[in-house]
Amino acid sequence: MEHNLSFLAGTALTIGTLHTLAGPDHYLPFVAMSKTRSWSTLKTVNIVAICGLGHVLSSVVIGFIGIAAGIAIAGIENFEGIRGNIAAWLLVVFGVAYMIWGLYRLWNNHPHAHHDHVKNEKRQMTFWILFTIFIFGPCEPLIPVLMYPAAQHNYAAVAYITVLFALSTIITMIVIVLLMIKGFSFVKFHVLEKYQHVIAGGTIGLCGAGIIFLGI
Repeated sequence: MEHNLSFLAGTALTIGTLHTLAGPDHYLPFVAMSKTRSWSTLKTVNIVAICGLGHVLSSVVIGFIGIAAGIAIAGIENFEGIRGNIAAWLLVVFGVAYMIWGLYRLWNNHPHAHHDHVKNEKRQMTFWILFTIFIFGPCEPLIPVLMYPAAQHNYAAVAYITVLFALSTIITMIVIVLLMIKGFSFVKFHVLEKYQHVIAGGTIGLCGAGIIFLGI
C-alpha cells in the first residue's frame, strides 16, 4: 500500500498542476478582476486560494457522496461534466454582464477615479460570484485518483491525496495569476485603460465559451 500511496501522491501532484495549467479559467478571471478592481497582492492571493479550495473540496464531497451511494466512477464523472457545463455558462453570463456594465460606464462617461470608490458591497459580490463559479467547477481528474484508497477505506490516504492535489492546484493558480499580473504591469496600455472593464468581461466570457465550445 505504501508504494501505491507514493504513486498516487505523485499522480495527484502532477495532475493538480497540469489540470490547472491547461485551464485558463483557473487564472484569467482572477487576473482580470484583480487588475480592474485594483486588488492588493494579498487580497488576490486570498481570493484565489479560497476559490481554489472550494473548487477542489466540492469535487471531493461529490466523490464521497457517489461512493456512498454506490455510483460507479463513470456516473460520478458524468455528473462532474454537468457541473463543468454549469460553471462554464456561469463564466459566460458573468463575463457578458460585466462587459455590459463596462460599456454602460463608458456610455455614461464615468471618470476612472470613480473606480477607487466602488462600494464595498459590489466588491464582495464579485468575490461571491467567482467563488460560486468555482464551487460548480469540477476537478474530474481527482475522482479516479481517490477511488483506490476510498475503496480500501483508507481515509487517511484519501485526505493526504486530497491535500496534495489541493496544494498543487492552488499554488499553481496563485503563481500563474501573480506572474501574469506582474507581466501586465510592465506593459502600459493607456489608450485601452478606459476599456479595462469591457476587456475584463470579454476575457472572462471567452474563458467560459472556450470550455463550452472548445473543451479547454
